[in-house]
Amino acid sequence: MKKFLLLAMFAITMQLANAQDLKKVEIAYKINKMEDAKTEVDKAIADPKQQGKPDAMYWKAKVYAAIYKDPKLRDKYPTAMKDADDASRKYLEMDPSLAVLKANGAEGFFDMYATAYASGVKFFNDKKWDDAASNFKVAVDYSDLIFKNKWTKTDIPFDTTSILYLGYSYQNASKHDEAAKYYGRLADAKVAGDNFIDLYKYLVNHYMLAKNEAQFKKYIALGKELYPKNAWDEFEIEYMDQNLSLTQKAELYDKDDAAGTMSELQYLQFGDIFVGAKSKEKNPGLDSAKIAMYTMKAADAFKKAYAKNPKNGVAAYNVGVIYYNIYLEHDDTYAANIRAMQALNADRPVEKDPKKKAAADAKLKEQLDPIKKANADLEKPLMDNLDMSLDWLEKAYNALKDKTPKIAVEKNVINKSVDFLANLYAYKRDRLRGKDAKAYDAYDAKYKEYDGLHGKF
Repeated sequence: MKKFLLLAMFAITMQLANAQDLKKVEIAYKINKMEDAKTEVDKAIADPKQQGKPDAMYWKAKVYAAIYKDPKLRDKYPTAMKDADDASRKYLEMDPSLAVLKANGAEGFFDMYATAYASGVKFFNDKKWDDAASNFKVAVDYSDLIFKNKWTKTDIPFDTTSILYLGYSYQNASKHDEAAKYYGRLADAKVAGDNFIDLYKYLVNHYMLAKNEAQFKKYIALGKELYPKNAWDEFEIEYMDQNLSLTQKAELYDKDDAAGTMSELQYLQFGDIFVGAKSKEKNPGLDSAKIAMYTMKAADAFKKAYAKNPKNGVAAYNVGVIYYNIYLEHDDTYAANIRAMQALNADRPVEKDPKKKAAADAKLKEQLDPIKKANADLEKPLMDNLDMSLDWLEKAYNALKDKTPKIAVEKNVINKSVDFLANLYAYKRDRLRGKDAKAYDAYDAKYKEYDGLHGKF
C-alpha cells in the first residue's frame, strides 16, 4: 500500500514538473523572450512523456511560429517555419476538439499565416516563383484553418488573395496542374470581377490542353455565366478543333447550324477549319470530292458569318476567294483543253487524197468532239463561280472601303479584293471582244475602276 502511494505521489510530482516546464514556456512567450521560450519548450518536448501530449505540441507550434515571425530569429533558426508547421499539424491530430487552443489562443496560427504571406509577396516580387508558391501555400493552409474554425470575426470562406497569388506563383513556375487546382477553388466559388477573368480563361485553356472535357465544359459554363461579354466561343472551337475528327466537326457544325445557336465568331472559325481540310498533313488520304465538299462547307460558314455581321468584309472576302479559286480551276482546265485541241490540229496530217482527207477529218473530229463538249460543259460552272466571286469580292470591298481606321488584315483584304475584281472583269470583258460592244464597254469600265484602285488602301 505504501509502495502504491509512493508511486502515485511520484506520478503527481512528474505531472506538476511537466506542467511547470510548460508554464516556463508560457511566461517566456508572454514577455517576448522567444529564445528562452524555445529553450524551455525544447526541453519539455525532449521528454518522451511530453511528446504525446497536445499541450506540449501546442506550445512548440506557438513558440516556433513566433520565432518564424521575427526576421532576426528567422535567420538564426532557418527551420523555424517547418518546425512550427510540423508541430501545428501534430497538435491538430492530438487535439481534434482544440481544447488547448481554445484555452490559450490561436496566435501561432495567425503568425504562420501572416509571415508566410509576407514572405510569399517578397519572393513573388523577386520572381522566385517556387519560393513564392511554397510560402503562399503555407499562408493558404493556415488561413483555411483560421476561417474554417472561425478564429476571426470575418465571415468569409477563404483568403482570396493568398489563393490567387498561390495560383499565379504556380503558373509562373510552370506547375500548371497546381495552378489550376487553386484557381479552381476561386472559380468554383464564383469569385468574379475584372481582376479574375484571366483565371477563368486559364482554367478553360488548361483543361482544353489536358483534353479533360468535363472540367473544360464546367469552367466554360462558369466563364459564360460570370463574364457573358467575353468571347468564350473561341475556346469551344479550339477544343473541338483539337479533339474531334474532321467528320465529327462537320457533324457538329450541321447540328449547331440547324439549331440556330452559332455566333459570327463560331461561323468564322468553322470556316477556317473547313478551308484547312485540304491540308494533306492534317487530313491525309482525303479525296478530291471530300475536299470540294468541305470547301463549300467553308463558303457556307463564311456566308453565315457575313449574314450575322454585314460589316465583316473579311468574311465576304473569304467567300469570294473560295469561288475565285474554283473559277481558276475551271479556267485552267478550259485552257488546257484548248491547248489539247490546238495540238491535235497542229499534228493533223496533210492529205491530198480526198478519201484519206475525209478519213483524217473524221478521226480528228472524233478526237476533238469530246474536248469541245468538255469545254461546253465547263462554261456554266466557270462563269457561275466567276460571278459568285465577283459578288462576294464586291461585298468585301463595299464593307471595307469607307471603314476608318482599317486594321492590317482589312487593308490586305481590300487591296487584294480590288486586284481580283480587276482580273475578273478583264476576263469577262475579253470574252465579249467583238461580240457585244455594249457589254464589253461596261466590263471595261469596271475593270478600269478597280485597276485604278490598285495599292490605294
